[in-house]
Amino acid sequence: MDNDLTNQVNQTLSANGLISICVSLLCIAVAWWTLQNLKLELIIRQPKGPQGRLLHLLLAIIVGHAVSGFVIDYMSWTQMLRYLF
Repeated sequence: MDNDLTNQVNQTLSANGLISICVSLLCIAVAWWTLQNLKLELIIRQPKGPQGRLLHLLLAIIVGHAVSGFVIDYMSWTQMLRYLF
């Protein structure tokens, strides 16, 4: 009986981890795509150089991580609503 419960918990945690990874990568990709319209030449000297591209990547990771955190939290909150009634 305990083994079945342990397996269910492990499967649930694994599924949640996989969903979190996919949502995070998707949000980072969307942030990267969205930031393509950002005019970095107004901020830095060489936006097409390696430092400009790295800045673009870091901005995409930061924005994507923030958005994915919100989406993952929102999904978690909606899952908790079923225990309300």
